[in-house]
Amino acid sequence: MKFWQHLLSKLQDNQNVYLLTVIENIGSSPGRKGFKMLVAEDDFIFGSIGGGVMEFSLVEEAKKLLRDGDLKIFLKKQIHQGHKQDGSGMICSGEQTVVFYPLDTSHVSVIEGVLDCLQANAKGTLTLSTSLIDFSNELLEDKFEYKINSSQDWFFKEYIGFRSTLYIVGGGHVSVAVSELFVDLGFHVVVFDNREHLNTIELNTSAHQKLIIDFNEIANYISAGSESYVAIMTNKYTDDKLVLSKLISNNYAYIGVLGSTAKLETMWEVLQKEDITMAQLDTVHAPIGLAIKSQTPHEIAVSIAAEVIKVKNTNQ
Repeated sequence: MKFWQHLLSKLQDNQNVYLLTVIENIGSSPGRKGFKMLVAEDDFIFGSIGGGVMEFSLVEEAKKLLRDGDLKIFLKKQIHQGHKQDGSGMICSGEQTVVFYPLDTSHVSVIEGVLDCLQANAKGTLTLSTSLIDFSNELLEDKFEYKINSSQDWFFKEYIGFRSTLYIVGGGHVSVAVSELFVDLGFHVVVFDNREHLNTIELNTSAHQKLIIDFNEIANYISAGSESYVAIMTNKYTDDKLVLSKLISNNYAYIGVLGSTAKLETMWEVLQKEDITMAQLDTVHAPIGLAIKSQTPHEIAVSIAAEVIKVKNTNQ
């Protein structure tokens, strides 16, 4: 979302901007479909199309075009293998095609549409072609659709919207760090707590939604399915156990519980006495996160993110 916010800000500031987007990649190209950068008239840049000398060269080209006022839509193929025609200067192998798309104040409404979609947790499609940039309510089955017949005959469509949601049950210090990281990772983030006027809930400016609820009703607030990820981290054992008991029978892509091994062993014993099977408990990531000896809230957030990414990318 930050990318689109920066882009809108520059356009509203009456600046011309080049939107650089990778619309095709082959092999081990560092830039993947959908990677984006903005290059503004004041030399502000944000995002990435793969990094390295290739990215530097294309950004410099965009800056020169902006300075010269030579604003045109065109494709730039980059081959990452030695000194070939269209060579990028990189040797990682693979290829990528980048579209240079100039934007100005006339495109503000398109970018506002993208931002409105993300802020409302809705879905839509961004379309780039030789003649237009457009945002619509069209829904794509896949993340991308594209075709390149020639440099003058191509289109690129991208799904806009959060495919994955992280539900964080518990609004403490770790929740704040986890929210911040997962928003940057492109997740829609929802935080729940059962305490009113909690300082860390108020300090959490990253989460898209923050709800104070009765944990007995938690299952009503979390959508089951392969795009739902759940991280349980309430402030006490009894609430962790309550929430897990309410959710464990549902189907989620990931469910984990924060806590020490000793606490979780006790919880598992109690839950089994409440007719929850060991087979069900084996589906829970507990202690939550990869075992990297994390201690601080931000370290714990990294360990959780690494585990969730591993699960998400393994199941794709």
